[in-house]
Amino acid sequence: DGARSLATRFDPRVGQIRSWDHGGWAYPVIIDNLMNLELLTWASREAADPRLLEIAVRHADGTLANHCRPDGSTFHLIDFDPATGSVRDRRTVQGAADGSTWARGQAWGLYGFTAMYRETKHVRYLAQAERMARFVMDHPRLPADRIPYWDFDAPGIPAALRDASAGAITASALLELAELTADPTLARRAQALAREQLRTLASPAYFAARGENGGFLLRHSVGALPLRSEIDVPLVYADYYFLEALIRLRRAVVRG
Repeated sequence: DGARSLATRFDPRVGQIRSWDHGGWAYPVIIDNLMNLELLTWASREAADPRLLEIAVRHADGTLANHCRPDGSTFHLIDFDPATGSVRDRRTVQGAADGSTWARGQAWGLYGFTAMYRETKHVRYLAQAERMARFVMDHPRLPADRIPYWDFDAPGIPAALRDASAGAITASALLELAELTADPTLARRAQALAREQLRTLASPAYFAARGENGGFLLRHSVGALPLRSEIDVPLVYADYYFLEALIRLRRAVVRG
């Protein structure tokens, strides 16, 4: 039921699942939507409904074509013409600038394309996940403790705020990518970076003492700094993907 409800947001003329109904955009699609596609692929199998898988693949292909830059970085939002499906504008609403790389958006994309490769075995998704991982791993402004600034191009670096949620999502995605890639060097580097990120997030610099931080595990996430919303606060998806990454790491260690 949830997947079929989500599918009502899909317009075949655009080939994308619409994100927001607010704002001045004609048909906005944010990179975060990739995180919804696992629901569609799972429900397609469980309900024997191939249309749900078709929607997931079309959306992922559209994101690959329109949100992704050649260097492996991403735009946050693409505004489409709902009548023709053509791109009207490319924006980075929650990031520092339209040409910047918002750290959590990059994490959503890395995670989403990794998951879509696992679900479909389409190698184009694996190739994109690998490009996005290399962008993060090789970025000159990735801090020494490996937790990204809220935007890779944020003003004020190195004094810019960090985003623990971007670090946690990235770590979880990298651990899965390390299991799926056929590139042994990339697999080693991905797992090593994920381990460093989790070690940092588990340190007192980010991990809150019991009874503090409103009951959340992690401090220092950033929701939407340009909108003055959720600045240097705990966020539920930081905690969720931190725990998921720890589970994935434990399974990787057990498998040897």
